[in-house]
Amino acid sequence: MPKITWKDDLSCLKRAVGIWRRYAPKYWTFAVVQKILQRVSAYFALTMSALLLDEISGARDQERLILFACLTVFGGFLFSVTARVLQMKVTVLDSQNLYRYMQIMFDETCRLQYEHLENPDVRLLSEKIDANTWTIYGGLMHVLYCVPNIADELTELVLSLSLTGAALFAGASGRFTGFLRFLNSPQSAVLMLLAIAAFSFLTVRLRVIRRSRENDARRELSLGNRRFRAYGRLWGEDMTIFGLHPIVLGEYRKFLLRPSWLLKLQKINLVFGALDAPVKAVMQMLIHLYVAAKAFCGAFGIGSFVLYEGAISRFVGAVDNLAMSLTELRFNTGYLQTTYEFFDLPNNMYKGTLAVEKRDDLDYEIEFRDVSFKYPRTDAWVLRHVSMKFRIGDKIAIVGENGSGKTTFIKLLCRLYDPTEGKILLNGIDITRYRYQEYLALFSVVFQDFRLFHFSLGDNVSAGFGYDGARARDCLERAGMGEKLKDLDQKAAEEGKSALDYCMGRNYDIGGIDFSGGEEQKTALARTLYKASPFVILDEPTASLDPLAEAAVYEDFNKISKDRTSVFISHRLSSCRFCGRILVFDQGSIAQDGGHEELYAAGGKYKELWDAQAKYYQKPEAGRQGTGS
Repeated sequence: MPKITWKDDLSCLKRAVGIWRRYAPKYWTFAVVQKILQRVSAYFALTMSALLLDEISGARDQERLILFACLTVFGGFLFSVTARVLQMKVTVLDSQNLYRYMQIMFDETCRLQYEHLENPDVRLLSEKIDANTWTIYGGLMHVLYCVPNIADELTELVLSLSLTGAALFAGASGRFTGFLRFLNSPQSAVLMLLAIAAFSFLTVRLRVIRRSRENDARRELSLGNRRFRAYGRLWGEDMTIFGLHPIVLGEYRKFLLRPSWLLKLQKINLVFGALDAPVKAVMQMLIHLYVAAKAFCGAFGIGSFVLYEGAISRFVGAVDNLAMSLTELRFNTGYLQTTYEFFDLPNNMYKGTLAVEKRDDLDYEIEFRDVSFKYPRTDAWVLRHVSMKFRIGDKIAIVGENGSGKTTFIKLLCRLYDPTEGKILLNGIDITRYRYQEYLALFSVVFQDFRLFHFSLGDNVSAGFGYDGARARDCLERAGMGEKLKDLDQKAAEEGKSALDYCMGRNYDIGGIDFSGGEEQKTALARTLYKASPFVILDEPTASLDPLAEAAVYEDFNKISKDRTSVFISHRLSSCRFCGRILVFDQGSIAQDGGHEELYAAGGKYKELWDAQAKYYQKPEAGRQGTGS
């Protein structure tokens, strides 16, 4: 691992500050002011107490005593009220910080090129960031809270150091000889300041070494927590039915109780605790003795002595706390670099400048011209020399065995990836020249692993907020959800809301609704209808259904998709028999292209697949049980 320099520290910190100023611009303003005011308030109270004590033990001027008492009361009241108002504001802003951080990570994830989302190395990087954030509380979240803490500790250091300096340079009146004369000279104060600086440097150095060694030990803990969090995400039927939780917990305990990193931490705490405490004690003792000797000589009164004693204790603590915060910030650079590695993943998808023509007649033509493709980080060709065209209104089935290149073909069509070789053209123009988002808007896709979200039913259909209710209902009814909507309307009428208002799922809303697998599929189909894109693609979203049920869904959707270009993908040939054109993929190439009767008569791959699957497609005869799937 390359050594991190101070330049790296400053660069990473500057970037983190810039990020938080964009996402949480008010938090630091209020948090820093609140911390500073809190410290000033404490020193105000300490100073006023010293003045009162000096006055009581000295001249006992009644007017000055009343003045100091009034200032103490009213000043304390003013500080207290202001601090409470600021604390309320900081508390509100602080409650939003977690969501701000989640927004940062979400924004950066959405910016990623699709290739990165399928890259296991990128997923591992994301898991590391997650573990660093919630296990060690490092990365961006550490910077967010460290900045106000450093402002607090710097304020403490400046105030306590100014009072400590005043105590060191205070001189007693009168003539002194020998040690007492040296004690009251500026030279002794300078020597004490140098001693304080030396002890402070030693304190910081010990902190740096200690934190470095703790970091090495905690890396093992971070790895274990990442593994356990991954196990936790797998909780489900298998974990319950097979009783896997003892195995998972046993693995975690075996790791957690492994003595290596625990012993390392114990040794580090023991060794550096034994070194750290005496250093602070010696520094504090020297300053106390020096100030006490000056007070003995009459350099200041009892009130000032109490003030300086309190300031000295605070100064020693401020040095230690600031050293800790700066050290934590220094070692947080490594976690920030991991975060920035994720943020800096390149998006090499060329995003053209041409506008996609908005055509009322939906007259679009897509052409694959000698397209070949292999996924990043592999040398295996997934598609090889694919050439074909289709126009708006075509009903196309893409069939083939698993791994034949069907889904990859769709990813290229939707420009989730760009071809390794060859071109894809829209109306004769390379699709890379079009504006990326405008090109994506041409497609509505239901993938095999489609997702519905824990939003309202209407939001899921529209894929956005502020939807057209009548249009959403129409799409759901056309997708076969009419009966379900009627049931929901009856329930919703009693609760004074619309069927579209129900949240999908009960994870975050106890009043939500649970859909069956078939109902979820129909909702996903309704979403494609709502988008009203010229091209509609169904990429095996019904693979869990039996062949006859899948064929029925495809045929029904074919009827309601009207004049749009529809592409149906399945490894079951019977599901797409109704399509006028069938593309047969085999080992990354289009092996055959034509209608069912034509392809079957020609023999080849299509006939081979059809004959192998035919027994699953036959409807049961009267009086006989069907074979099922």
